[in-house]
Amino acid sequence: MQCRDWIKILDRLAPREYACDWDNPGFLAGRGGKEVERILVALDATDQVVEQAVREKADLLVTHHPLIFKPLKQVNDEHFISRRILQLIQADIGYFAMHTNFDAAPGCMADLAAKRLGILDGEPLEVTGEADGSPIGIGKVGRLAEPVTLEELAANVKTAFGLPFVTVYGAEEAGGRPVSRIAVSPGSGSSMTGFAAKKGAQVLVTGDIGHHTGIDAAACGVTVIDAGHYGLEHIFIPFVAEYLRREGDGSAQVLTAAPAFPVKML
Repeated sequence: MQCRDWIKILDRLAPREYACDWDNPGFLAGRGGKEVERILVALDATDQVVEQAVREKADLLVTHHPLIFKPLKQVNDEHFISRRILQLIQADIGYFAMHTNFDAAPGCMADLAAKRLGILDGEPLEVTGEADGSPIGIGKVGRLAEPVTLEELAANVKTAFGLPFVTVYGAEEAGGRPVSRIAVSPGSGSSMTGFAAKKGAQVLVTGDIGHHTGIDAAACGVTVIDAGHYGLEHIFIPFVAEYLRREGDGSAQVLTAAPAFPVKML
């Protein structure tokens, strides 16, 4: 199968039209006619991931976050982004990204995260469009089967996503009350606290929460569990890898990048 054939398969999973206007997913580099024998799936096209793709002779690299967000004015080895693009092109590796279209697509990021946390009767936290007449969007909000304490929920988040730690904002304001309605927004959730408050969520599980955002959310009645950007979104890797193995014709080997949590507690 050629690169363009694999792209059609990926587009069926998360159509480009589901992406936010500011986003830049899709086929970002390479040759559509390249025969693909090895695919590498990762969250980010970091130096380590690009080097792995070259080392393992991958023909296609698939990531969640697009390496190219803004137009490149130069493509050379003097900037870290264009250097990676050069490496991929020199090795004849195609590069494809699925970002907010994967976040919003049915059965993808929002649904996967909600399922891991046991959220029932979920609805989009931020509606961005529709699919087959139903609303889709960023994140999910819904109820738990049984109320839990904040401490129990934090422990569940760590277990569900394989995390060593989480950061909690608003624990004191929560006052030990049972938690039954929660929201999850994998990735950067600083803009999602308002949606969580409007949807009546007691807790928002997300990433990239700063000091002011955290204390402001707590003041609005929303406790925030910051599980990290990578911490919640690394579920992209095994899911997409398995999807490609299942939907392909068996002609390509699908590899995955090793876990690479960018933040450590020292």
